[in-house]
Order: sequence, then C-alpha cells, then structure tokens
Amino acid sequence: MERLNRNTQKKSEKQTKKSLASNPIEKIINQLENGTLPEKTTHKNPYASDSVISSNNRSKQLKPSQNPFIDKSNFNDIVQTINNFNVSKTKSNSYTTPVVDISDIPDANLNYADIMKNVSDVFQKSTSIINLYSQLNKIFVDKLKWNFIGFGLLHEKSKCLNVRLYSKESSYSSKVFLSDETNPIVQCFKSKNIIDKNNVEYLNIPYLRKTGSVVVPMMSVNKCIGVMLVGKPITNVNVNIITFLSNYMGMFIHNIQLLEQTNKFANTDTLTSLYNHRGFQEVLATELAKAKENKTPLSVIMFDINNITKINRELGHAKGDEVIKVLADKVKQNIKNTDSAGRYGGDEIAIIMPETDTRNAKYMAEYITYSLSCCFVDDVGPVKVSVGISTYPNAAQDQEKLLILAEQAMFISQAKGYKEGMSAIISSEDFNFWDDIAVNSFAEIIAKRHFENGINFEEELVKKINSAEIINHNNLMEMVTSLAGAIDAKDPYTKGHSTSVSRYSEALARAINLPEHEVERIKIGAMLHDIGKIGIPESVLKKPGKLTEEEWNIMKQHPSIGAEKVLAPNEALREFIPIVKYHHERLDGKGYPEGLKGEDIPLEARIVSVADAYHALVSDRPYRKGMPIEKACAILQEGAGIQWDSDLVRQFIVIAPSLTTSV
Repeated sequence: MERLNRNTQKKSEKQTKKSLASNPIEKIINQLENGTLPEKTTHKNPYASDSVISSNNRSKQLKPSQNPFIDKSNFNDIVQTINNFNVSKTKSNSYTTPVVDISDIPDANLNYADIMKNVSDVFQKSTSIINLYSQLNKIFVDKLKWNFIGFGLLHEKSKCLNVRLYSKESSYSSKVFLSDETNPIVQCFKSKNIIDKNNVEYLNIPYLRKTGSVVVPMMSVNKCIGVMLVGKPITNVNVNIITFLSNYMGMFIHNIQLLEQTNKFANTDTLTSLYNHRGFQEVLATELAKAKENKTPLSVIMFDINNITKINRELGHAKGDEVIKVLADKVKQNIKNTDSAGRYGGDEIAIIMPETDTRNAKYMAEYITYSLSCCFVDDVGPVKVSVGISTYPNAAQDQEKLLILAEQAMFISQAKGYKEGMSAIISSEDFNFWDDIAVNSFAEIIAKRHFENGINFEEELVKKINSAEIINHNNLMEMVTSLAGAIDAKDPYTKGHSTSVSRYSEALARAINLPEHEVERIKIGAMLHDIGKIGIPESVLKKPGKLTEEEWNIMKQHPSIGAEKVLAPNEALREFIPIVKYHHERLDGKGYPEGLKGEDIPLEARIVSVADAYHALVSDRPYRKGMPIEKACAILQEGAGIQWDSDLVRQFIVIAPSLTTSV
C-alpha cells in the first residue's frame, strides 16, 4: 500500500511538471519564484489573426527587435505585462498572430504598464469617439513614437469606412468604399486579418510621412466594425499589443454605438419617427437655454387632430394611426432644419421653432394646415386639426408654462372650430385667460397632464379658480362648469356625465317638491359629484375590465379627494361637500367612504346617487353599450331599499322616460 501511494505521488508530480512545462505562463512564474530568468517562450494570442498578410501577400514571421536599451531591472515587469496580452483563459475563434519572442520584444525599453494605464484612463474618461481618437493619438504618436494612428469605422448606409488619421503634424479624414477591394483597409476589414504594408500610398494622403504601416481589424462580439491603422513597420511594433488595443477600441466603440441607438430609440416615437414626449421635452429645454442666452424668441406650435376619438372608435385605431402619420409627415416636410418636432401626446404633434416670433410661427401653422386640408384619408376625408401657439419670452419664460399656454391655445382653437374651411390658429397672446372658453380649456389641460401623479397637478386648477373673486351666482357656475370639464376631460367616454347627472338630480329634486334653493344646491353639487376623480390615475379610470382590489381601493378614494382636497379649501364650494363625499354610500351600509346607513346618508347625496347610477347604466362605456331605459329602471328597482332609497327610485322611474332623449 505504501509503495502504491509513493507511485501515485510520483505520478502526480510528473503530471504537474508536465503541466508546467506545457503552460508557458506557469513555467515563467515557476522560474521567477526560483530566482531564474524565464526562458524564451512562444505562444499565440487568441485575439490576433492566423496570419499577418504582408505587402507580397505572404505570411511573415516577426523578427526580434535588437534594442540595446532594454532595462534588465524592469524585465520581470515587462514579462508580466506582455504575458497579459499573450495569454487568454478561453479559446477565441477570431485570429492569432505569429510566434512572438517575449525576451526580445519591439520597443522593450518602453514602460508598457504605464502606457496601458494611460490608455485605460482615456477609455474611462472619454465620452465620445472623436474625443477618444484625439486622446489616443497623444499616447500612440507621442509615447510609442508611431508616425501616425488612424481609425476607420464602417458606415453601413454608405457602404464605406470613414477613416480619421492623426499624425504629429496634422489630422486627415477620408472615405474608403468597400467596393475598392484592392485597398488594404478593405482587405483587412473583409478578411479580419492583419495587413502589413511597406508604404502608405493606399491612404492617398500626399503629405503623410513615408513609412511602413499595419492595418488591424477592430473586432467586437465576433464582428469587425472597422480597422485601426498604425504608422510603423510591423517589425517595430508589438503586434499583440496593437491587436489588443484594436479589439479594445472595437468593443468601446461598439458600446458607444449601442448606447447612441438606445438613446435614439428611447427618445423616438415609433409611429411617427418624431421625438417622443421625453425627447421633445429634452430638446425644448436645450433650445430654451440657447434662446435665453442669445436673447432670441422661440415659438411652440401644437397641433391636435379633431375627432380622433371618434375615428378610433368607429374606424379602428389603425385608421387613427394613419391620420396621425399624415400629420407627422406634413410637419416633417415643412419645418426648417433648425426646427424640431415631436409627438407630444396621443394625437398631438408639437414643433419647436428657435429664433421664431409669433407672427412667423402663425405663417408656418397656416401653411401646414393648408397642406393637411389637401390630404384625403379614406373614410375620413381631409385631416382637420386645432392649432395653438405660444412664444418665449412674450407668453412665458418657464418651459412648463410655455407648453400649457400652447396647449390651452390649441383647445381654444378646437372650441372655435373651422372658419372658411381652415383651422382657427390661436396664439396665447390672442385670448384672455378668464373668458369662458379659456377657463374651460385650462381645466381640460390640467386634468390631462401628468395623471399618474394624482391630485398634485390638478390642484393647480383649483388654486387658479380660487384666486378669482366670486361676485355672483354666474361666477360660481363658471367655476363649477370648469371643474366639471376637468373631470370629463380625463375620460372621453364619459364626457358630459357630470352635466347629465346634474340634470337628472335637478329633475328628481323637483319631483319630490324640494324648495328651489335646495334644488339649485343639488343641481350644482351633482355637477361636482365626481370632482375627486381628478386625483385618480387614468389607468384605473379607463380600465375596461374588472378592477383589481388595489385599483378598487384607489377608485374608492375619489369622494374623499373631491370633498377634502378640492372643495374644502374653497369657501364658495364647501356647501357641496355632503353631496360629493357621500354619493357612493348605500342604504345597507356597504358603501364608501364611511359606510353610512339609511337616513344617515344626506338626502341630497341619496338623490345624486340614483341619478349617477342611472346615467352610468344608460351610457356607452369602453367595455359595453348603454342599456335601454327599461332595463336600467329594472336594475334600479332591484336595488331599491338595498343600495338606493326606495321612494327616490320609485319617483325617478316615473320621470326617467322624459329625461333620456339622448345620452
């Protein structure tokens, strides 16, 4: 047994020695540990080509450099540095260089560790390809004493390599087309092999110093993306290092290209190929900063397609997309090179026009609307749009306010409709904020903006209206109408819901002989009953299917939001809080938000509850058609005494046929 163990141990030692002998790096490490200099070692770099193609198209061995200035004290560092380039832990399918003698390396007097640290720093700090070229030029030309360094990147559309070359004296740019198969640059790119030339004539640069040169493929993910050019004979460069640097460049540039593509896609609308909302905002911020610095005007034009909801509903979203693309194409065809356009919303296209005042922006808007009026879309006819304009600095100096004013002008244009077959083009300088149309338009804008963030943005509307002095009943009705418009604007399928519920509630209040002042209060309160939905995300409001438990809990917050965050801060609206807060309570105590029962629920809230339920039943919704009057009344009757007040349901069923002429 002991003999067997000794034999096994000897066998293991033999295998270890054999392994060390076959592994050049292990061998070098072993010799260094024993205090002896490493033997001359040869091995292949997995990143290099199988052959170096000379100017005579023959494979050529590298000759050792006979440099008398080798610093023997730094030899171990050089060995370690070069081994980092000569050894790979994994196999590569790319290409390999000829045998390299690491004890007689070219430019061995150079501190490669220091050079590679400089290169690494450049890669980490560079933010663009041009900046990278410039910085690497300083290292390769100044420190490595190369006569020039060049980079040629593939431009796929042009089928050429864009070459940029740097020497100590100057820099040069040229194009090399892939069809020029005699050019060493093209040969290198297509074959993915290193090309060795004893001249630079193929570069067609008369003033370039005459020298030998090397063309090295730049590889990334097994794909050649370009070439690196080195202005020095191949016998005077370390091929392993230039191959490594070329591939490092390839990966770096490839990553930059992917990042640029990602950023482009992230900021581009796929349907129109214009900027998306995010990209539009970023461009506007940049252009506004320039306008402020140069003290020049900047205009924003906003287009909104009329009847797009009807087109989508009746003809399908594909037809709606076709109309949006027509508008986008006309905008792209007519804007200046300095202008930018983006898809601001679902059917809204906006243009940023630097150094453009309101008058010139109107000319552009008129021309585009005229072009659209000549475009006929099957089943739709001419494309009709509403147009709003706002201009920096006259209208606003803040980006958000500039956009709000442009959008508000667009809504006013929509309200004014067409005149003599053309859109009404409205600028923010053309209207008074407090006229009826302007207030209602502002309400719609605030309701639409940033709905995911809930009540915070919509409170801006409440603050605006609260700042106005309520002189009489007409002022109050204007305010209430604006708030109701803000609710209805969030969901086109329920547009007019607040007005209808108000009408039904008023009729029911009169049917049970309430005093006139109570009838008026119920009428106004019913107009506001859903005001809290301003703070509910549209993803919940518009969901066609059943709400999840979490979504339902969000929806149930709207009575409290309406009462506490919208009405309570405004003294003129506080008397309507009971209607808004309790119109979703049930007689059996299973309603919300407080679970009130029976007559604990205020009478006015019970009246609005019946009217609200009835209009919901007879109205079209995204997920179903409206019910006939008879069926809606039958459902109310089934819930009488459980969900709704029995007496009120009975009275309402009597008057319902006279109320519902259209919904």
